[in-house]
Amino acid sequence: MGPAKGRSRRGIRLKKRAELKKMRRAGRIVHEVLCRLKAAAAPGVTTAELDELAAEVIQSRGATPSFLGQQVNNRRYPAATCISINDEVVHGIPSRKRRIRTGDLVSIDVGACWQGYHGDAALTVAVGEVLPEAKRLLEVTRSALERSIAKVVPGGWLNDVSRAIQEHVEAAGFSVVRALSGHGIGASLWEEPQVHNFVAGSRNVRLRAGMTLAIEPMVNAGHWEVRPSADMWTMRTADGSLSAHFEHTVAVTKDGVAILTAGGVDE
Repeated sequence: MGPAKGRSRRGIRLKKRAELKKMRRAGRIVHEVLCRLKAAAAPGVTTAELDELAAEVIQSRGATPSFLGQQVNNRRYPAATCISINDEVVHGIPSRKRRIRTGDLVSIDVGACWQGYHGDAALTVAVGEVLPEAKRLLEVTRSALERSIAKVVPGGWLNDVSRAIQEHVEAAGFSVVRALSGHGIGASLWEEPQVHNFVAGSRNVRLRAGMTLAIEPMVNAGHWEVRPSADMWTMRTADGSLSAHFEHTVAVTKDGVAILTAGGVDE
């Protein structure tokens, strides 16, 4: 779940080993939830049903949903997950009236807080058969995330992370959303620095061991502009084109990058 561009947060906080261990546990919970929801996203299922499943899993693991109650511009987010479909970019509010259909692109964004520390990740799944261009959009967005994570090294630069996303996406003929960004993460869901998916005008930051980032390419098949829906949370592509979203929480370590929202065992 990314903040709007320009949202104010505290300065960059380097995490200690004990903090990273808690974030890794939160990340494993997020990973489990995403796997469960990806398998459950089928024609006829409502987005509210997916949200209820996510909340159940998160709470059963001793964590709390990171997104529920988050306040932006005096509005509190009302659900455990963000589920956005087709031209919805991010922050789609789950609803009992919204049923998934064959051919949908469903973006699922999940956050969990364990012992005061957050994990945040997202994926987009194709439900049934989708158009070849929709498949290509998913592949490009997923690989943009992978390429950007490969640039997370101690002593590297944040703009190299952003550049890896922008260049890969634009070379494929798609566009990166500019009104929303990735972010630092830790004891707060949204911390500094912002992690843009483009370079021009972005604040460059030297990457240091202990930094934790939520990197999240948001990619539109058409133009990069987005607009809010009537609920003032859901962001849609301005031109009605499809959108995809993939995200991981990562940590900069002395040895390179650690993906905290991947599967595996605690370290």
